[in-house]
Amino acid sequence: MKKSFLLFVLVSLGVMSFAQSWQPVPGKISTDWAAKVDPANPLPEYPRPQLTRDSWINLNGLWEYTVIPRQDVENYPTAFQGNILVPFAIESALSGVGKTVGKDSVLWYKRSIEIPPTFRKGKVLLHFGAVDWATDVFVNGKQVGNHQGGYDPFSFDITELVKKGTRHDIVVKVWDPSDDGPQPRGKQVNKPHGIWYTPVTGIWQTVWLENVPETYIAATRQTPDIDEKVLRLGVQVKNFRPGDQIQVTAWDGTQQVAQQTGDENTAINLSIPNPKLWSPSSPFLYGLKISILRKGKVVDEAGSYFAMRKSSMARDKNGIQRMLLNNEFVFQYGPLDQGWWPDGLYTAPTDEALKFDIVKTKELGFNMIRKHVKVEPARWYYHCDQAGILVWQDMPSGDMGGNAWDMRLGQISGRQLDKDRTPASEAIFRKEWKAIMDAFHNFPSIVSWVPFNEAWGQFKTKEITEWTMQADPSRLVNSASGGNFFNTGHILDIHHYPDPQMPDPEVYGSKQILILGEFGGLGLPLEGHTWQEKDNWGYQSFKNSDDLVKRYAEFIDRIPVLIKKGLSGAIYTQTTDVEIETNGFFTYDRKVLKMPLEKVQQVHRQLYNPLLVNMK
Repeated sequence: MKKSFLLFVLVSLGVMSFAQSWQPVPGKISTDWAAKVDPANPLPEYPRPQLTRDSWINLNGLWEYTVIPRQDVENYPTAFQGNILVPFAIESALSGVGKTVGKDSVLWYKRSIEIPPTFRKGKVLLHFGAVDWATDVFVNGKQVGNHQGGYDPFSFDITELVKKGTRHDIVVKVWDPSDDGPQPRGKQVNKPHGIWYTPVTGIWQTVWLENVPETYIAATRQTPDIDEKVLRLGVQVKNFRPGDQIQVTAWDGTQQVAQQTGDENTAINLSIPNPKLWSPSSPFLYGLKISILRKGKVVDEAGSYFAMRKSSMARDKNGIQRMLLNNEFVFQYGPLDQGWWPDGLYTAPTDEALKFDIVKTKELGFNMIRKHVKVEPARWYYHCDQAGILVWQDMPSGDMGGNAWDMRLGQISGRQLDKDRTPASEAIFRKEWKAIMDAFHNFPSIVSWVPFNEAWGQFKTKEITEWTMQADPSRLVNSASGGNFFNTGHILDIHHYPDPQMPDPEVYGSKQILILGEFGGLGLPLEGHTWQEKDNWGYQSFKNSDDLVKRYAEFIDRIPVLIKKGLSGAIYTQTTDVEIETNGFFTYDRKVLKMPLEKVQQVHRQLYNPLLVNMK
């Protein structure tokens, strides 16, 4: 959408005058990007890089809000308490509010918008990147739908409610019990402490409108097969008519490399000649265009991209299972990345900030990130795809407690290792985990799914793991990172603090890939860059950078020996400090790198020596 029209919309609604009164909530540290937040147009970038169109309007900005008791939930609010900056959660500084909601209250949003006449033709879709947790949406006083889930995108067709007039009211109601409910919520708790952080309630990703034709491309499912040199493609089309055709075209820059046409029931296997493989050392992305043809004319068209890459496992010459990328062993090493921000909590202040962590991770000499019990906006994975960073994606934890934690494999003398979840809790988990896997399937950077972390809400481990493997056979599945272990999934993953260790290769190496899913956690609090003045912590704390980097180098020097024995990957805790945890490479405000870049790069190089493992 042209900036001039967007500015017209904002001015016509008085948003520019609202913006003058917005200020971040004071009292906490912040990143440099906080000063770059434009309250009239925050996070203006296109939010869905895997399916792009030009006809869209960003609805981020100042909305009205109110928080009312939950018992009054049926009462549509007639008055609002103030303005909130969307898409920053109400608890965050950048929201301009800084309030906690909790299970006994409901958060309401309202925004009046103008929809241009060009949107009258075809359909109007209202998109939400993510809202935590239970959401009801109303347009012009009528409910258009609801959604449960804090991490997956969702949309509503609001065409029938916007045909008359140009000015429309959008109202959003959100209830989020945080850790008082069984839903996935990651590390959010009502009373933050230790490794548990400030709750995130409400809209925390971009809200936007899209204009599409009556017949339109709703989604694609793109799965590369490098062995057969094809891209297997499924296209979901709304209001497909008899005789319509789907045309898919792949591009290498400006050069067309493949094209195929089929109908709604045709499996599209797009042959890619001499495929350029995607990897951390060469993150090549093909362009993709999907078109709907009717009597030879294009009725809808969307842009996308894909990569030819493979995530798999195979035994080395010693019979040890290894994690492979494009049929070759690549040691995968990266930080535990929790994706929290001191000013935006779950939401990065700007797209530049969102990209910063990824770029710096690559510069430090990592080739992978474990996205820990959180799911990011689609643009985060897009940046990983472009940078060439592998991603291990966790399912956000929920319904924690009540199950035993045993670090050994299998069930031990009748002890209960799996939690007994209620049917409602299990249904919530399954629905959101499947939605997450579907929504992010197309991003080639994601090479592994992680259903459970440690014993946090872990239930029906074997069943959930095998269900995950069936839902996406193209990726590896790490059933329980550091958790209760069962003989299931591709990966056996232990956590060990602070020094690096590994599962016994003689016992487990022939069955599963061996991973060190968390280690390190070396802490260094830096005055002026901490969430609170005292009582910050790390798994092992230091007073200066020299001692910290010396200890870190000692740990990394031990890992090549473990790689030779059978270790395929490792995760260091962590990318940045988070609230009172001070064990990041960067401070929480991202203003200080605690260890010299060149030294970290140097110690990391030894991990990628191909001579450490013989696959032949």
